[in-house]
Order: sequence, then C-alpha cells, then structure tokens
Amino acid sequence: MIPQNWRTHGRRFWHRLDSAAGGLAADLGLYSASAVFAAVTAATSTLLPHRAWGTVATAGYLVAALVVVGQLIFRRRGYTRLTGTGARAALTAVTWTTTALLPMVWQSVERAAGRTDRAQEEVVVIEHAGIRLLDHGTPYLGPDAIRALPAGEQLLGYTPYQPGMALFGLPRGLVGDIWWTDARIWFAVATAAALVLAIVTVRGGGAGPRRLVWSADQPPPGTARDSALVRAAQLATVLPVCALTLATGGDDLPVLALCLLALTLAATRRFGAAGVVIGLAGALKLFAWPVALVLIAYAATHGRRKATWFAAGAIGLPVAALIPVQLVDSAALVENVFRFPLGHGVVTSPAQSPFPGYLIASALPAGRVIAAALLVAAGLAIAVRLLRRPPPTAATAALICGYGLLAAIALMPSTRFGYLLYPIAFLAWAPALRLGETRSEGVADPATPTTAATGT
Repeated sequence: MIPQNWRTHGRRFWHRLDSAAGGLAADLGLYSASAVFAAVTAATSTLLPHRAWGTVATAGYLVAALVVVGQLIFRRRGYTRLTGTGARAALTAVTWTTTALLPMVWQSVERAAGRTDRAQEEVVVIEHAGIRLLDHGTPYLGPDAIRALPAGEQLLGYTPYQPGMALFGLPRGLVGDIWWTDARIWFAVATAAALVLAIVTVRGGGAGPRRLVWSADQPPPGTARDSALVRAAQLATVLPVCALTLATGGDDLPVLALCLLALTLAATRRFGAAGVVIGLAGALKLFAWPVALVLIAYAATHGRRKATWFAAGAIGLPVAALIPVQLVDSAALVENVFRFPLGHGVVTSPAQSPFPGYLIASALPAGRVIAAALLVAAGLAIAVRLLRRPPPTAATAALICGYGLLAAIALMPSTRFGYLLYPIAFLAWAPALRLGETRSEGVADPATPTTAATGT
C-alpha cells in the first residue's frame, strides 16, 4: 500500500508537470515525441501498414508541435484566447484527423484499389467474420474448418473476438470492396461517437451548484476539468499507440471508447445506461469484461438496485450476443474465443511482445503455467480489493481498471504492445472524472493544493 502522503505529493508533482505553461509544455512534449516515433516507424517498421502510417503521421505531429510553439509565444505576449483549453482541444481534434483519420482513409482507398499491404490482419479477419455472419449465422470457423485451410491461412481463420465485433465487417459483406466499407472506417465512427458522448457527459455532469469552495490561486473547477479532458482526449486519440492502431487495425479503439463512456456515465450515476454501454463493449472484446466487474463493485456502493440495473446490461448484452452463435456452432465459439487466446488452438497467437508474462512463458520450464498462475494471482488480489474496499468514485474505478489491466497485460503469456492503450487511457481519464464529480458536488478537489479557499 502506497502511503497517502506519497500519493498526494506524486499527484501534485504530475499536476504541476501537466499544467506547466497552461498545459502547453506537455502538449509540445507529446507532439514532438510522437513525431519522432512516427518518423522512426516510417523508416524502420517491418509492417507495411505501419510504415505507411508513419509517413503521413510524421507531418501531422510536426505541424501540431509547431502550432504549440506558436501558442507558447502568444501566451508569453498575453494572447490567452489562442492558448486556452478551447484552442488546445481544437488542435487535438485536428491532429487526430491528420495522424489517425487521414492515414486510415488513405490506406482504405488504396486497399480498395487493390493494395494488399494497407491493413493489418485483424481488419481482414473481422470483415471475413461479418461475411460469415451473413452467410452462416456465426462469425466463427470450427476447428476442423481451420485445420482444412492451407498452413499459411490458418491464423486468419481465427476470429478471437466476441460475436459483436463481426458487425463492423457487415458493410463489406453487404456492399463489397469499397473504401468506406473498410472495417476501420466504422471503428473510427464508433470511436468518435463514444468519445464525444463521454466528453459531453463529463462537462454536462459538472453543472453543479453555483457556490463552490476553491483555491484563489487555482483555476476555476470547470477550467481544470476541461484541461484534464483535453489531456485525456489526447492520450486516447493522438498518442501514437492509439493513432497507429486506429489507422492500421483499429478494433481496440471502439472498445476503449465505450469503456470510457461507461465510466463517465457511472460517474454521473446513470448506472443503467453505463451497464448497456459496457455491455456493448463486452460484446465486442474480452478487454471490457474486467472494467464491467470494477464498475459493478462501484455501482454496489450506491445500492443493490443500482448494481442490479448496471449488471443487467453489463452481463446480459454479452451473454445475449453469445447465445445465437453458441446455438449455431458451439465448438467454433469455444475454439475462437477461448482456446485460441489461451494458446491451445490449431495455431498459436502471434501476439508476443516482450512483457514479463511472455518472457516467463517462453524461457522457463512450465513457463505458461507459471505466467498463468501469476495472472490469476493478480486477478484475485484485485477481486479481494474490490470486495473489501469498493471504489468510492468513478475516478477510483478508472484507476483500478488502469492499473489492473496494466498488470494483466504485463503477465499475459500472449500479448501486444498496443494493448497498453487501455491502461494509459483509463489512467488519463481518472483526473477528468475526479474533477467532474467534484464540480457536480460543489466542493474543491481534495487532491488539489489550496492556500486561500474562497466562495464564489
């Protein structure tokens, strides 16, 4: 357990770092480092979709960094209208367009014209799953059908997602090979819609009473909340691990955005809606299920009825999505959703980023068993924590989700570097949720240092 005073000092340190020059200093660091990452990706990546992304995104990040330099100059001269949270938010939206949406559309157009190296394998897998759903009533191939495929195509025969993910492949199955039927286009639409709703909900949930207790030398609560929202949006959109993922693959981004929306709805006590949203995410991918469990514990702190309403959507929707495909072909469901991710499929997953779980599984005798045991132990520790000390706020729930998924990603025998976008976004979302909840309650954020509290 980290001492409370350490956590307070750490939070104040990161607050000062994040808010330096009105947040512009961190913006410049983010865009500059991202430009370097994109340039290195363009020059060295062995994955052709990644190289194509880096070529376009480097220019987008460099332009954003230059704009921030200009904002810093304007700020020193007192032109605050061009340097506030509104301007920073607008630059975030433009940068997401140039570093994620533009390269994604570009690659989709080139792919529709015949380029076969303009999408990661998961895009093809999900589109095939949508076609199978239309033709056979299930997005999954059974183990015998996968074994019958040529050796080089067996991996692409797997659909290691929940059944709802196949919906993003329906446009291509219904219309054909047109650029806008690319699954990534619909990933982006769902992601943008969920993120906009989440941001609007946080800001709307911060209406609160007019009389507030706040520090005289700190910005108003709404300003602090909006600044935290800008940073959270940046780390869920323009951060290279997110922009690259959306432009070349993209299936994790709608899941992440729905999880953030569910956390936001829970923060405003709309547990029924939050349950439906996290249920939709859980019907897409297993990564949403731990978030649902944490939010059930949070909902329970507001009464059994709230927890029941939340659980009805959070558990009911994923189960409802599984029932039809279970009835059509249960063996195919088990093979794709359970056996393959656990490393017991016809072929093994290529997800092999050098995190501790993978290193243990590959280097030690009975390494997979050891890594699995460590993963289970981490899960049990989090479960005990939730039972003994349920999260008192949605911000705390976001932190538990972030640190818990970080531990899970580190310990999973088969994982990807790109999965880090989940814990990064959850941890970045927590300050915005904390300030949104504080604002609605009409009190100062206890984590913010105060020296001269005043009522306004």
